[in-house]
Amino acid sequence: MSSRGTPAAAGGGGNSAARQVIDILHEISTLLNTKLDRTTLSLCVSLIENGVNPEALAAVIKELRKEGERLQEEDDDDDDDDDDDDDDDDDE
Repeated sequence: MSSRGTPAAAGGGGNSAARQVIDILHEISTLLNTKLDRTTLSLCVSLIENGVNPEALAAVIKELRKEGERLQEEDDDDDDDDDDDDDDDDDE
């Protein structure tokens, strides 16, 4: 009985029911252009089922995305600076 409290433990067909719920949520997520994959949606559902505030979770996801974009821009800027340095070396 390692699957305590999960839909699979509650009646045999719970696994397919849980998968169907995630599939439906993923379809809605895609329509809303949330860019969340099935795994991320599943983790979010699990967190919410375990008491995490949905609004707080959404805020954390948004903040992580902003930080990821900022880091990506920094990385892109660093790559551009490296390319400029390479061009300067060719002129010598």
